[in-house]
Amino acid sequence: MRLERPVLQVALDFENLSRALAAAREAVDGGADWVEAGTPLIKSEGLDAVRELKKAFPDRRIVADMKVMDTGAFEVEIAAKAGADLVTVLGAADDGTIAEAVRGGELYGAEVVVDLLGVADPLERSRKAAELGAAAVCWHLGIDMQMTARTPFERLAELARASPIPVAVAGGLTSETVAEATRAGAQILVVGGAITKSPKIAEATRAIVRAIAERKEVASEGFRRYGAGEVREALLKASTPNLSDAMQRQGAMHGILPRLTGPNVRVAGPAVTVLTRDGDWAKPVEAIDRAGPGDVIVVDAGGGETAIWGELASWSARGRNLSAVVVDGAIRDLDAILELGFPAFSRHVSSNAGEPKGHGEIGVEVTVGGQRVRPGDWVVGDASGVVVIPRERALEVANRALDVLEHENRIREEIRRGSTLASVQKLERWERVG
Repeated sequence: MRLERPVLQVALDFENLSRALAAAREAVDGGADWVEAGTPLIKSEGLDAVRELKKAFPDRRIVADMKVMDTGAFEVEIAAKAGADLVTVLGAADDGTIAEAVRGGELYGAEVVVDLLGVADPLERSRKAAELGAAAVCWHLGIDMQMTARTPFERLAELARASPIPVAVAGGLTSETVAEATRAGAQILVVGGAITKSPKIAEATRAIVRAIAERKEVASEGFRRYGAGEVREALLKASTPNLSDAMQRQGAMHGILPRLTGPNVRVAGPAVTVLTRDGDWAKPVEAIDRAGPGDVIVVDAGGGETAIWGELASWSARGRNLSAVVVDGAIRDLDAILELGFPAFSRHVSSNAGEPKGHGEIGVEVTVGGQRVRPGDWVVGDASGVVVIPRERALEVANRALDVLEHENRIREEIRRGSTLASVQKLERWERVG
């Protein structure tokens, strides 16, 4: 494979062909060079996806991201017959599988790209892939790895220098990062979500094409992945429904209601946990002095209806720059708390307060709204409620929630153009059988 210039390959990782085709048309209008039938699309729609893409874009090279692991010649053959110009084979496959895939491609006019996803020694595997006849290799950082803020740039330049065949790169590329990939020597830039999740796909594609051509970053409003020191910033960009979706519909506290609502009310912070009895407000108030700026006081009061938090506690918490309080029990002085503007979430509101008897503990595991909360777990609250995120997964979940939001932004645009949610998602097709 000889490339006169770096090319942009748009990856269509949809489950429905209709959406993939619509996105591809906009991307091609924006200047995408190659069109990829992504692995989810092929698994969902079969090789009909490749056939339809080739029919729609006869002047573009069509990539079938088959990720072949066995029966190399046969799988490349059927993809080529469907219209694929390039077919991916996993670098983890046996040498014989790659060699057979190449031979099958030669018979039917398709080239093989070896995907280095998960390969321990990409440099050596790249050299071997070239010996076996592959047209290119792809340095690929999978989506699950991207969610922990990993990027493909650590070894890209080294691989591009060492590889005897062109290097493609895939892994969360945006208009702000494709230039870096091009400067590092990548000749095939594989971009998925930064194009296909954009409400304006053609415009997003043009920005990426410009960044590749000029080898200069073009600013993007979204699609970035956040690092370890940016957890709070990332969480504050996602809603609690986004976060629950990102955790496979888990983490939401049940029965815990926001008392301060509005479109701009969103809080996120590590939990300072409190276990107390109904009406005993000593430990919740003492926890304020132990908490730090940005923390969220999370109180397990057993769902009781006697208040253990009120106006003066809220003033104290505000003075120490705490983010919020979450009470599985009752709070009082709601009018004053709302006037203060301190975010409070609770199961009940009651005028009746208890006594500071001092039962309970601070800094222990508690259960609030049916969810286990440990000290340091991240707690996010907004008008929809409260979600708790295990501290060891906070960064990953934050990035996954932003991915959910980005997908929703594209669906919202398709609905705005006249579709409906059921139509966009093809709900009847995907209803569970039996």
